[in-house]
Amino acid sequence: MDKDVSKIQEIFYELRVAEVMTRDVITVTPQTSMREVQDILREHYISGTPVLEDGRLIGIVSLMDLIQTLEARKIDGLVADHMTYNVETLCGDERVISAIAKFQQTGYGRFPVVDRGSGKLIGILTQGDIVKGTLLQLDVDYRQREAGNHYEQHFFQDILSEETSIILRYTIQSHDFVHGGEASSQFKRSLQNLGIHPSILRRVAVATYEAEMNLVLHATAGGTLRAEVRADSIHIDACDEGPGISDVDQAMRPGYSTAPEWIREMGFGAGMGLGNIQRCADETSLQSEVGKGTHLRIVFHLTERK
Repeated sequence: MDKDVSKIQEIFYELRVAEVMTRDVITVTPQTSMREVQDILREHYISGTPVLEDGRLIGIVSLMDLIQTLEARKIDGLVADHMTYNVETLCGDERVISAIAKFQQTGYGRFPVVDRGSGKLIGILTQGDIVKGTLLQLDVDYRQREAGNHYEQHFFQDILSEETSIILRYTIQSHDFVHGGEASSQFKRSLQNLGIHPSILRRVAVATYEAEMNLVLHATAGGTLRAEVRADSIHIDACDEGPGISDVDQAMRPGYSTAPEWIREMGFGAGMGLGNIQRCADETSLQSEVGKGTHLRIVFHLTERK
């Protein structure tokens, strides 16, 4: 099984939507005419724009809405009569990987981005924004490597003992999407400081993020991520006292998910998490008992040098 994780995939798990979205958003109101919308889309080379009323996001008007208006010969009608209401949004603190999943799930070309606390519009995200943001981050990483801002030596090479390990522990709160992914990011930075090779770091970052988000999504009382870094391996335990998994074999199949609809609508719970973990890790084991909880163990061998 190919366990390679590209730098681009790693960036998708690290960046948040607010870091790559377009902040200078062109908007219209319900009282704007569709003829004005036509001019706005043409002038700014965009395919849709959010609709605000008293500063509050109430919908979106798209190129498809405009085309339907033209076909119906209602170009002088108001946006209020042709816009899409109940628009799906992203939150600025969501990870880009979640946004990508939502693009794939819905087939939409753009998502308004709102502040999770206030619901205020703060930007708009297109797939092109993700590409530009990723390229920018790749350039930043390249410049950092060129400047020598990385570790060449494995930390444990300087430690003389029969057995040495470092324990890292993180508490994960249930349904805390604001802080979801922070533990895995902190763990990755710790491994960087220990001199773990980048090719291993990428695999660990993806697997740990997926394990953390499984706790956020499914552990009703939250859970813990515990990592033991040894000289030759990394052992990660994701544990919770949640509802448990009735069929572990089925849970490991791609696409299987017990996430409720509201979580799926947020772009999570696609049933790919455990599969991604298996693809990245050298060893995995999953134990679960209904009504008592779940214990996922992930192991990486520190022998890879590319």
